[in-house]
Parts: sequence; structure tokens; C-alpha cells
Amino acid sequence: MPGFLTGHATHPDWRAAVALAAAQVDARHAAQEGQAGSGSGPLSLGFAYFSDHYAAHAEALHAELRQRWPGVAWVGSVGVGVCAGTAEYIDEPALALMLCALPAGRFEVFSGARKLRHITPDAALVHADPATPDLQELIVEMADRTESGYLFGGLSSSRGAASHLADGVWQGGLSGVAFTRDVALISRVTQGCQPVGPTRTVTGCERNIVTELDGEAALPCLLRDLGMQNLDDPRTALPRLRATLVGLSDAAGTTSGTNPSATPARPGQFGTDTRVRHLVGLDPGRHAVAVADVLQPGMRLAFCQRDVNAARRDLVRICSEIRDELDGHGEAGSTPRRILGALYISCTGRGGPHFGGPSAELKIVQHALGGGSGEEVPLVGFFAAGEIARHHLYGYTGVLTVFTEPA
Repeated sequence: MPGFLTGHATHPDWRAAVALAAAQVDARHAAQEGQAGSGSGPLSLGFAYFSDHYAAHAEALHAELRQRWPGVAWVGSVGVGVCAGTAEYIDEPALALMLCALPAGRFEVFSGARKLRHITPDAALVHADPATPDLQELIVEMADRTESGYLFGGLSSSRGAASHLADGVWQGGLSGVAFTRDVALISRVTQGCQPVGPTRTVTGCERNIVTELDGEAALPCLLRDLGMQNLDDPRTALPRLRATLVGLSDAAGTTSGTNPSATPARPGQFGTDTRVRHLVGLDPGRHAVAVADVLQPGMRLAFCQRDVNAARRDLVRICSEIRDELDGHGEAGSTPRRILGALYISCTGRGGPHFGGPSAELKIVQHALGGGSGEEVPLVGFFAAGEIARHHLYGYTGVLTVFTEPA
């Protein structure tokens, strides 16, 4: 199967951006068709990510894509930033497209108005409006409908309408495309935060209020991890507290707490089952802390902070893991598989200068996926208001998914 086709552009006029990106796609398609034995079928599925500068024109943009490529089903999302190749377009008018020729019957587009009916889904790409009520429950329900339980995707990010595409333009709910097991893909989650103290068990909580950790009042645990004696000096305490986040994972023995596909925590780092949430308040009277999530006794909790060096190392790690899996882990007789295309959904908090320079995050991904060969993987994605992997909603992470040749 030939590789996926990409095109991307920035322009104040969305029509010009579509035309520029389409010209790149069409040129690559023509070159691919000209190769002997390319075996390319008709283009059937497209991924479109567009910046929120174009949010007001989402309907017209989608109609233009359908007109340019009749018969192609489109999925995608608006974002405050989009990415393609080694380019990140943050807070500027831009569009990223990727098209592929998946055989009919191996994928199906779905939305709130269009249920899955024609395939047995193994995994699914999901986009969602972050304002959707009971969103976490909807994500779990969708994951349960797939054979592998694996979702990957993200929440639309926009200063306007949080639109997502699935053969139409939607607001609210979730949409995307499901794949059968005949579509070979590998997906990994990379963390962006590092613990500042030990992981403890939640032994006392009321909804989002943590009262006890390992049988000890929660607030003293937080202060000790931050090297603080008390809260008497707000000028010193507030900056430290504002930079502190909370890493949560399910209790051991629960469905997700024993997830066989999860990457375990390495010393001083989070595993892939850890979801980072904001610390939203303190209750000195009860010696408690408030977290932006509902907790259950038995959950595991670690206070953490963003760490660019840890994020960079973890990003390289997941790319290396993907390369190792494609290479057959060096096993004798194994045939290396080629990457056909990739989707990368990162957090809005990771984009821009966070990794040290313009487009630094995407350059790390391309360099690590290519093993330093200089060959660029066809890749598009966006910077999300929350990242989705399996049945979890994450923050400050990246979700990298590669489509590959069959094993």
C-alpha cells in the first residue's frame, strides 16, 4: 500500500490555504501514481485539521474539500494550532491535510447523528467538543464498542466554535472514524510532567477534595513534596503552588489499573495510565487539596510539575518504541514494516516554544521516527484541549499514532 499524502499551508484566506495544501497533495498523488507497481486504489479517507482562524468557515471549508476530492470521507478538528511534517502552526491561519486509499470496509466514519453499523471496529480516532456533558462517560462507552478498547484523538481547541469533522461539521458530542483490525496501527502516549514526590494512595476523598493520602492529611504531603514548611508567606508559596499539578491513576486491580497495553512508570516518571489534572484549591482548615477531577478511594496520586527535559526524553522514547516494534524488536526472520502515515495530537500547553524553539516538538518526532535517516514521515495533527488514548482523557501529553504496512 502506498504512503499517505499530505499538504499544509498558512494563509489569511482559508480558500487560498486549501488550494495551496491541495496542490501539494495532488502533486504527491501524481508522483505516486506514476511509480510502477504502486498499487494505489482511489483515495477514500481524509484527515483535516484547521486553525481556529478558520473556525467560522468550517462548513464552507468542508464543502470545498468534498468538492475537490469526491468520494473521500473527511474527519478532523479545529485547533488553536495544527501541525504537519516538521511544521507547527500556532495561533496563525493554517490548514493540514492527509489523504489515504484505505479499502472500503476497513473504516467507517461516525458521529452523534451517524452510528457505526457496517464494520466491527477494532480501534477509533475520536474528536470531541470539550464542552460536551459527561464527556468522560462517552469516551468510555465508545472505547467499549471497539474490540481492542483503544481510542486515540483529542478535544477540539478553539477561541470560537469547537467544531469537529465527520462527513459533516459538528459541535457538541464526539465523532471520528473507526478502523477494523485489517488497518495496522501503533499508538503511544507521551507524558509532559514529572513527579516531585512519591506516588501515594488516596485514602480519604469527597468528590474532588483529597483529605488523606496514605492515611496522612493531604495538604502536609503537598507542602513536604514542594519543600515548604507552611503557607505563611504567600509571595513564596503561590508561584510554587500554581506550577504544581496532580498525576492520577486508577487503583490496582481495576480495569484500567491492570491495563496490559499501558506502559508502566519508570523511576521518576509517569506511566501512560497517569492523567494529569490541575490543582484547583487548598483547604487549610481541613488540611485538604482540591483537584480538577472526581476521585475514588484507592486511586494513586502524585504531585508533579511540567518538565521540558522529561517531556523531550519521553517523546523520543515512544518514537523509539514504535520503531522497535516496526523492526520486529530485532528478532531473527522478522520483516521490518514501513510507516505509511501518522497522526500526532499534542496538548495546547506543549506547543510553540515549550520544547525550545519553533516546531521543535514536531522535529523531535520526525527525527526519532525516522531514526535520523532524514526521511520525513507523512504526518498531520493538532494541538488539543485534551488528549484521548484508550478510555482516558489526558492533559499535557502527546498521542502519536502511526499507520503501517500489515505485519
